[in-house]
Amino acid sequence: MAQQRSKHELDEQIEANLRRVYQKTLEEEIPDRFLDLLEKLKEQDAHNEQ
Repeated sequence: MAQQRSKHELDEQIEANLRRVYQKTLEEEIPDRFLDLLEKLKEQDAHNEQ
């Protein structure tokens, strides 16, 4: 029974850590180089539509 309980606690700890890492990733700012690239792509699309 102790093994069952410790496995359950370990599973909960792993889940909590994964959620924490995922949340931190969502909160990260987008690097300027990616924003610049997105802007260039938008300009290219606008130019191709004309």
